[in-house]
Amino acid sequence: MRVLFIGGTGLISSACAAEAARRGIELTLLTRGSGDANYPPPPGIRRLTADLRKDPAGAARVLEGNAFDVVVDWVAYTLPHIETDLAVFSGRTRQFIFISSASAYQKPPVHYVYREDTPLANPFWEYSRNKIACEERLVRAFRETDFPVTIVRPSHTYGPGKVPASLTAHGGYAHL
Repeated sequence: MRVLFIGGTGLISSACAAEAARRGIELTLLTRGSGDANYPPPPGIRRLTADLRKDPAGAARVLEGNAFDVVVDWVAYTLPHIETDLAVFSGRTRQFIFISSASAYQKPPVHYVYREDTPLANPFWEYSRNKIACEERLVRAFRETDFPVTIVRPSHTYGPGKVPASLTAHGGYAHL
């Protein structure tokens, strides 16, 4: 299976990249080439360097001739990002996975368990409202053009040396 990560050097995505490599998935990372110091990709992963957000045409040229079964966007969080994804990846992948956020679920919550039918509404955080707008646009693309999208909403980000604040007595991350 050929997989493209947009990003892949962040806290969650780097762990997923390492697991994909361990499982023998043919993984390519599309990154800006910066930010690898904290979470360098494992050996054997193909790297392409382009800034999909600032230079979509340049990124499309870098991706020219490549086909991917799955594209995972770890970094999109605004409608212009999603419009770029749709322009670049429509017809170029069998599955597009958008990494959203559980922060998009209704706040304040009406129940302590979030389910698929929990409304998306967060008046407190612009990032969450942007993720909601991205999800809505991708669902519309699916309905109108069969764009093959899956939406994932991680609830916590953690990894080596960092645990979520909900597991610590301090705000933010506990650095171990």
